[in-house]
Amino acid sequence: MTVPTLESERLILRPITMDDLDAIFKWAGDPRVNKYMIYPLYKNKEEGREWIESLYQDDDKKDFGFVLKETGELIGSGGIYYHPDRKVWSVGYNICYDYWNRGLVTEAISRIIEWGRESFDIKEIAGTFAIENIGSRRVMEKLGMTYLEDHDYSKLDGSETFKAKTYHKIFKDN
Repeated sequence: MTVPTLESERLILRPITMDDLDAIFKWAGDPRVNKYMIYPLYKNKEEGREWIESLYQDDDKKDFGFVLKETGELIGSGGIYYHPDRKVWSVGYNICYDYWNRGLVTEAISRIIEWGRESFDIKEIAGTFAIENIGSRRVMEKLGMTYLEDHDYSKLDGSETFKAKTYHKIFKDN
């Protein structure tokens, strides 16, 4: 199942394409955005090509580009991801530094979770963030998530490991 195009108050949430390479590099190549991300810092826009090619090959990953309605600019991405081993869905996201602290990630992920609950049997949603990443903690709190556990996570290239927290939300109406 490919992801549909969704809308929220300020955003259009749509599938990501190769045409988005330049926009993706704006956040994936920004050390401020990348600091706590699992992927290594992109050094050039072509490093995003492999990621884009892999996006819609796994039915357990539902990624969307975040397009600002006002300008038509792709400013971030994120989605929900199913972990069959734990039978839980998780959230993940990135957004250009210039758009931090405006509630856009919360708006996008809220709409994606709403779509996910309409489309799949989501009983629980979780998210993990580096303890120092206060912005991600606030997003998860605004999504109604609460503390679940402490642990560590590492960047995919092993270059850095972070002390982290996982927050979650159990949906009572399932």
